Amino acid sequence: MLLLKLTLVPLFLAIISLAGKRFGQSFAGWLAGLPVVVGPILFLLSLEQGTTFAAAAAVSTLASVSTVIAFGVAYAWAARLATGKHGWIIATISGLSGWFVMAFFVSSIPFTLGSAALVALLSLFIAPFLYPPQPAITAPSPLPVTELLARMAAGVVLTLVVTGAAQTLGPAWSGIAALAPLLSPILAIFIHRRSGSAHAIALFRGLVRGVYSLATFCFVLAWLLVALGVAQAFVLAVAAALFVQAATFLMRRRA
Repeated sequence: MLLLKLTLVPLFLAIISLAGKRFGQSFAGWLAGLPVVVGPILFLLSLEQGTTFAAAAAVSTLASVSTVIAFGVAYAWAARLATGKHGWIIATISGLSGWFVMAFFVSSIPFTLGSAALVALLSLFIAPFLYPPQPAITAPSPLPVTELLARMAAGVVLTLVVTGAAQTLGPAWSGIAALAPLLSPILAIFIHRRSGSAHAIALFRGLVRGVYSLATFCFVLAWLLVALGVAQAFVLAVAAALFVQAATFLMRRRA
């Protein structure tokens, strides 16, 4: 189990990072919308805490899509307005502030699956209208091996912290923590510092398109996990997420 925690999430992070280097940060953001972090965390929670606990956490994670949007919008506006060498610090603080406000709002509401889905869909629908205009994107800086390793290490830390603290956090905060802004700041800060704020904004804009698949994954998992068990529910949730991801890819190409 520990080996799975230490390898699966950082491997996905490495793939996303290399994809961003090859195809641009908007594509990396779209790809990051896949449940590459949330999926393993909820899978580990279902094995360690049971299907009822994990299903409740999936509902909370679904509602927490709004926290992802809050972080990205706050970060993007701050990155656009705060110019200079240390603009990424102001942007990170702004993004974390937006996330905390929305996280406490989500944690205070006893969401059902239906209400969580409604909040997620509304958040994703309005998100493109909340971001600042996309600045012109210059050529990206190289991706050093040390940076890639730092991103992978952040994935290990997030997975260990969330799964290890599940008993203390409870299902609601475990679900919220599964989308905690640990990975997004790591990705955005390195991108922002090396390639400029325009690339960081492109990352978050791309993430909005990709998060539809994550929301679908959480919805299907929360709906079927207790009734069908871990294996069948995760297979169906992954299949649904990949279908939605493919659909957003086709829509992206036609746009």
